[in-house]
Amino acid sequence: MARYKDSVCRLCRRAGMKLFLKGDRCLGDKCSFDKRSFPPGQHGAARTRGKVSEYGTQLREKQKARWVYGVLEKQFRIYYGDAARKKGVKGENLFRALELRLDNVVFRSSFADSRSQARQLVVHNHVTVNGRKVNRPSFSVRKGDVIQIKEKSKKIENILQCAEKGKARGLPEWLDVDLADLQTRVVELPTQVDIQLNIDAQQIVELYSK
Repeated sequence: MARYKDSVCRLCRRAGMKLFLKGDRCLGDKCSFDKRSFPPGQHGAARTRGKVSEYGTQLREKQKARWVYGVLEKQFRIYYGDAARKKGVKGENLFRALELRLDNVVFRSSFADSRSQARQLVVHNHVTVNGRKVNRPSFSVRKGDVIQIKEKSKKIENILQCAEKGKARGLPEWLDVDLADLQTRVVELPTQVDIQLNIDAQQIVELYSK
């Protein structure tokens, strides 16, 4: 499957904001965005000048959402199409679907330091949903589902370290997380308030509505 393989720090610089794609590294002194916040490329600094068009603003918001959740363009269009067909606010439907991806739930439960790390845990068969092995990061969980780190994987040092940091970091209210047992249950569907991303969903809706 196609996957972005370049430096993810370039994506933060392209977005003009921290997307926290590398977990705690983004909070430390090694974050490249703090050192070079201008766009990547030979003439990156020059490209910060000038006014961004309406289309450019809408495109940037869409790209930020794609990069944060690690979703390719074709996948993102499918998510939007499904969100547009459902009742309710399109933007909220879109981000709810993205939040309910299995890799995102593993990350939000503090079993991983980043969404890419959570995706790796899922692909490598370290995660179960309702007691059954699921190795598809895009798997959509539902209200009431129980997501758990497999018994054999609970001794992995990296997972234990992430769970320990999760106690101080805080956990979303729509998840009932048991960090001691490395288990989480979806108690509510996430709302726009729960998502807490600096991304304008309405700009994405307007982009795809043209």
